[in-house]
Amino acid sequence: SAPNVEHECRWLSGWLPAWCPTSAVQLKEAEEKMLKCVRSPYHKQYVFISNGNKIWTLTFSQNLSQKTPLVLLHGFGGGVGLWALNYEDLCENRTVYAFDFLGFGRSSRPQFETDAELAENQFVESIEEWRQKIGFDRMILLGHNLGGFLAAAYSLKYPSRVKHLILVEPWGFPERPSSAEQERPIPVWIKALGAVLSPFNPLAGLRIAGPFGLSLVQRIRPDFKRKYSSMFEDDTVTEYIYHCNVQSPSGETAFKNMTVPYGWAKRPMLQRIAYMHQDIPITVIYGARSCIDGNSGTTIQSLRPNSYVKTVVILGAGHYVYADQPEDFNQKIKEICNSVD
Repeated sequence: SAPNVEHECRWLSGWLPAWCPTSAVQLKEAEEKMLKCVRSPYHKQYVFISNGNKIWTLTFSQNLSQKTPLVLLHGFGGGVGLWALNYEDLCENRTVYAFDFLGFGRSSRPQFETDAELAENQFVESIEEWRQKIGFDRMILLGHNLGGFLAAAYSLKYPSRVKHLILVEPWGFPERPSSAEQERPIPVWIKALGAVLSPFNPLAGLRIAGPFGLSLVQRIRPDFKRKYSSMFEDDTVTEYIYHCNVQSPSGETAFKNMTVPYGWAKRPMLQRIAYMHQDIPITVIYGARSCIDGNSGTTIQSLRPNSYVKTVVILGAGHYVYADQPEDFNQKIKEICNSVD
């Protein structure tokens, strides 16, 4: 029954920290290793918001207050360290902020609402409280994956704060296909596995693996090591991703509550994007080799016929565009920023 599952999940989460070789200190050290090759000066701090929560923030400031700042929102399971290949280029002539979402990375990990709309709003309000505490009026808002979805949700609620919205391989835009013809056939074993794992969070397997979790990340995602090979020859990147994701689940639980099988959004953004203020320009960036459906940019354009919407495809890049082709990605983002001011 559901109460028993909840009890078992609580028992499991209480037991796992001792089983998983991780800690806040190890995450801090892993992040510092990720950032040690970034030569641009930056400031790091916790920004305190309501309910005793804090948002871990990096600021790359060029003291160019007249330029609109660029704010980077990471994707599911990510954190500020994954932008290591981008900071130097992007902060050349404007201030760049990056922070760990509430519930992810080194930010607070509170309990989120179980309702998808309320959980989404908790994320959105945490972004707005963070902006107020930092103290700027408007921003160029860039989000990858889940960060793209939340950047759009924020822009819907606080349009006066966004000068340009950049959606990089955004998650959660299309609706789950309703007909069998549209949806790719899902193998029976995946459906069975999904049924077994449905009470658990997406990354529960990583925590259950305990001391073997790091080697699991290295086996499942060897591509991450290759993406950052220009900066690191060792396992710095996989260690950072591991420590980001075996801490107490919080944002991960919220994400699970915002989805329906198999990874579709409960509240798809394409159902709402038409209501976004027409003066907010949107650029959608996809990797040419990504498995994510790249048609959302075209759909957004059709839903906002009187607004600026542009789709950019970056050759040779997959879902993690900013790490696959960092030079092309950085150049494109700088062009967008320069078009703002």
